[in-house]
Amino acid sequence: MADELDELISQAIDAIQSAPDVRRLHDIKVYYLGKKGQFTLRLKTLAKRTADEQRVYGKKLNAVKADLARHIHQRKEQLDALLVQQRIADETIDVTLPVMDDPLAYGGSHPVIHLLGEMESLFASIGFDSIFSPEIESDYYNFAALNMPPHHPARAMHDSFYLDPTTVLRTHTSPAQVRAMETQPLPLRILSTGRVYRRDSDLTHTPMFHQVEGLWIDQQIAFCDLKGLLTEFVHILLKDRQLKTRFRPSYFPFTEPSAEMDIACPQCAQKKCRLCGYSGWIEVLGCGMVNPNVLQISGIDSHTYTGFAFGLGVERLAMLRYGVSDLRQFFDNDLRFLAQCRS
Repeated sequence: MADELDELISQAIDAIQSAPDVRRLHDIKVYYLGKKGQFTLRLKTLAKRTADEQRVYGKKLNAVKADLARHIHQRKEQLDALLVQQRIADETIDVTLPVMDDPLAYGGSHPVIHLLGEMESLFASIGFDSIFSPEIESDYYNFAALNMPPHHPARAMHDSFYLDPTTVLRTHTSPAQVRAMETQPLPLRILSTGRVYRRDSDLTHTPMFHQVEGLWIDQQIAFCDLKGLLTEFVHILLKDRQLKTRFRPSYFPFTEPSAEMDIACPQCAQKKCRLCGYSGWIEVLGCGMVNPNVLQISGIDSHTYTGFAFGLGVERLAMLRYGVSDLRQFFDNDLRFLAQCRS
């Protein structure tokens, strides 16, 4: 019996010392010292032995269990130390290595976000302050305060994502302008930017896009101020002083009179193509003089103050700036495409 016990002890020590990882070491511990382990089972057989055998054999088994527990503890410390050393080796950064030449290995702003920053800088240079508002808006700020009461036909133009009957993912950044008109002193010159949501998806529309809206309220503001500002803005942004533009009458419930601004299609030079819908022109933004009703709703005297507003989709102008034929490519996350637009 002593020989059997000595052989079991030798097997256990060999298994402990050769355990490759902590998980395997735990399994070995359970096998030999657990409630149903090899040494525990042998302790349970002592009841069948004489008193002298119980005393001698029991003392030896308890000593063996304590010794094996010590071996297990030592092996665990060794394995933990090896793991730490491996992690240090794996995570070491060699600062002497040459810098990678692959431009795709470096982070950079998305071309749409980059262009948005350019727009904000352009308007900031003439005194526009950028403001922000929640992307989840109330029906009041998104529609009613902009002269679109319930059942107004213009709401059909904003095919919207409603969260409940009175809450919507904003369809434009105009609610930020309403909030500014309610709280900020006049004159007012602001730019509201951010993500907006509409149920559209085709070559020139996506369900989520970035919008820039401008608002200028002061005394004696006229439509000629609006036209001059937007013409200059488009020429600078698209880097083409000879670019043809036109303003044509339109309708928006929050401006009166209202207009759409078009530019000559840069892809076909007005020879007509798929991008411009074979018309030679591309719509880039909507604009107009702020409707007196909107001023009155926000508590502004429409007899003293006038103003203009405009709104544009950043992705639409990014298409023109970078020569992209399908707006949805901006959201495909192809790194080669995004890097090409940034260059």
